[in-house]
Amino acid sequence: MSGEKVKIEISREAYEQAKRFIEEQGGFKSVEELVEFLITEAVGAEGGEEISPEEEEKIKERLRRLGYM
Repeated sequence: MSGEKVKIEISREAYEQAKRFIEEQGGFKSVEELVEFLITEAVGAEGGEEISPEEEEKIKERLRRLGYM
């Protein structure tokens, strides 16, 4: 996930929830990284977008750290 960045706005409450999630669970460096991951997962799955083996491993590792695998 790279390229030009754009600004989005979310509620303070959602931001704080995301920040707490990262502090407690780890796996992401920032709220922005978490949001980008979630959007890509939600939209990418519908679009049938292929992911590289490296990206798949990163996702699996994050899920392992979060206790889902």
